[in-house]
Amino acid sequence: MMRLVKRGLMFGNLVEVKSPALVARYNRALKHLVGRETALQEFHVDISGYSPEIGDELGDDLYLNPNGCNRQFILLTTDQKTAPLLNAKFSTSREILRDYIEENEAELFVLTAREAVAGELLNSVFSIGSLEDLFEINRIEVEADTVQEHVAEADALRLHLDRFMGEQDAWWDDVLIANMIELAKRTGNIERHPVKLQDKTYQQGNYYTEHFGGIYVLRNMDRPAVILRHGEVGSDDLPVDQVLHFQTPEKIAKYLWRQELVEPIVTARDADVTAVIKQKLDFIALSVAAEQGEELGDLTRQDMRRISRRYADKMPPEYHGLMKVWRWASMGGEWPKISAQDPAWFYTVRASQGPDRDLINMLLADLSPRDFRQLFICHKDAFYAQYRRWSDSKKDYVARFLAEEYALDKAGTRAELFGAEPDMSPPPPRRRGPWDRE
Repeated sequence: MMRLVKRGLMFGNLVEVKSPALVARYNRALKHLVGRETALQEFHVDISGYSPEIGDELGDDLYLNPNGCNRQFILLTTDQKTAPLLNAKFSTSREILRDYIEENEAELFVLTAREAVAGELLNSVFSIGSLEDLFEINRIEVEADTVQEHVAEADALRLHLDRFMGEQDAWWDDVLIANMIELAKRTGNIERHPVKLQDKTYQQGNYYTEHFGGIYVLRNMDRPAVILRHGEVGSDDLPVDQVLHFQTPEKIAKYLWRQELVEPIVTARDADVTAVIKQKLDFIALSVAAEQGEELGDLTRQDMRRISRRYADKMPPEYHGLMKVWRWASMGGEWPKISAQDPAWFYTVRASQGPDRDLINMLLADLSPRDFRQLFICHKDAFYAQYRRWSDSKKDYVARFLAEEYALDKAGTRAELFGAEPDMSPPPPRRRGPWDRE
């Protein structure tokens, strides 16, 4: 994994913590949340304050996420909002944390100037023992304060001030005035520098969870469904219309199409989208070559043609289906019909524009794992799991490709693969293309 770490493809964009003051603040917050401390003097944290170095030190990668259910967080700086979320058990957690930091950025900036802010993403369950428990999670509430409870004390001082200004005899209440003075010593001038975090509740709609080997919960749909990566998980009596499994991908394909969650990548002969299809073909060919023990090295276009010819009889079905699409789009070949039963189907579509775009692209990447670039962009945990099983030659090639081809222009690559950022307007009518509605 060090190939990825050195190129910033793993543990990248974490926030460095090395000043004694910040380390001390982190330890106070950690003690407050979980009753533990770190002996490390330097480490890095993600958006939630989780540190992989501390996780390794404590022998617990879930030290801020007990039972993988109610994520706790430690904010040392608002700069954490751009960091990734490591060991995420729910796909919605990072978006909630980032939104919360941005909503309260001014207040958090003031608070973290003197102390860490500790909090938790609260839902209605404290552990997940069955699939049914997932459907008990409907809302996520964010609860946060400093270890010294500056926010709670500011609220108390505000109530005292309201009473002092509103009650006629409050001037003679020595106890009230003494309490106000003591609170003001700790909170400062709350009129000039208000210390109040906005309460916010987030709806838990469609999401992915790592629990039970990976589950996509699509309940805000005309026909709610769950999609299981591992079919052996018990799934009786769930409040959905369909329970789908990765072992029957054609049923997933039909569901996604009928719910209008996907659209074809190629709808016309276009040089840009044709290049995307060609790269997907190359990724599949590379995976086959690596499985056959081929040393990849620095491959030229001629090398790619050689690999495709050498291992033509070993190419998987998705390669041949995708090749039909490429021939039609680039060379005027026969109009292809890619059915839901064809493994190439998931390589020929992308998520429709809408609020669930990232989640559906994550699912599509999971179902087209030979496209390592999309897997890395959309589902990093699945990418890392696959990466560990690859040959050294393929690890070298993929790490170099991602660092040199993707990392240099992330926004441009994402726009090319997935389209512009979605808005909330209704999608345009879909056009027919090289795919099959069935």
